[in-house]
Amino acid sequence: MKKTTTRLADGRELIYYDLRDDAVRGERDARPLDPVATAAEIRHDRLLGDSVAIASHRQARTYHPPADECPLCPSQAFGTGEGRLSEIPAPDYDVAVFENRFPSLAGDSGRCEVVCFTSDHDASFADLTEEQAALVLEAWTDRTAELSQLPGVAQVFCFENRGAEIGVTLGHPHGQIYAYPFITPRTERMLSSLAAHHEATGRNLFDDTVADELADGRRIVLDGEHWVAFVPYAAHWPYEVHLYPKRRVPDLLALDDAARTEFPQIYLEVLRRFDRIFDEGTSRGPRTADSSRTPYVAAWHQAPLRAEHRGDFALHLELFTIRRTSGKLKFLAGSESGMNVFINDVPPEAAAERLREVASE
Repeated sequence: MKKTTTRLADGRELIYYDLRDDAVRGERDARPLDPVATAAEIRHDRLLGDSVAIASHRQARTYHPPADECPLCPSQAFGTGEGRLSEIPAPDYDVAVFENRFPSLAGDSGRCEVVCFTSDHDASFADLTEEQAALVLEAWTDRTAELSQLPGVAQVFCFENRGAEIGVTLGHPHGQIYAYPFITPRTERMLSSLAAHHEATGRNLFDDTVADELADGRRIVLDGEHWVAFVPYAAHWPYEVHLYPKRRVPDLLALDDAARTEFPQIYLEVLRRFDRIFDEGTSRGPRTADSSRTPYVAAWHQAPLRAEHRGDFALHLELFTIRRTSGKLKFLAGSESGMNVFINDVPPEAAAERLREVASE
């Protein structure tokens, strides 16, 4: 892998991650951009004890542009679009990461970055080769290391939202990285459960969770040498898979070479199964041309940077879709939105069985 860091016309950082060591990145961003002006701030909710990011400038962000105006495509990949420039000055790229022009977090309130998985506008993460997916993993790891060094950052969150139903405003295959100035509420709850479980049993909650799922077996989706993917016992979403390395580590930086090598095989297979679970006419083989891609959120959970007993936290990825059956979405209604009590229409055991049915041959 070769890493090249440069700057966009408005001063934002842009990093290329190339598979070839001899890649040369000398392209200049020729756009006449004004400096980024953000109004991001963090406000504390006294009743719930959590924080809310207020970011009014995001109202002006790019919203579902046509493919020939995609800001994440290479600048010279727009058909006849001479002079049509994008966020990526290069004519092609493997993986590119840059500071978001419309960040939810900025300045003292954190940082937001965009991760472009491929220059192919019509692809998806599931279409990547294992080599390409491994490069994305390297980019996530490198950005986690770099962002962890920024003053005030408490937690680094790598994630992907895919599909218009999820709320994605750009169709190009990409994800984001948030560097939060606080520990997120979801992680705080995990840490609290972790501490309570250790006090009660003397054991690690994450280790016991993985061991219990392996022993039960009914919700296992994929069981590799170094990773295991399963539908959790109390899944919140219709189809939800948690992916854990079998050797507990706190973050992406701590993965060993064996886990890094196997990850693309396991993760790509899980994503491809997600794209087949709602194909009514086929259970195996490639996604049919007429079938739509399954909308999903893929979220890496890493240990907060300065949490007590940080080494007890377990890195894992949570993947879920809001689609509950063909043509129907799982909307957050009164119980979920008002009281944070989820009601799942799909039994986790049935979801795991379906994900096993659509395995690649």
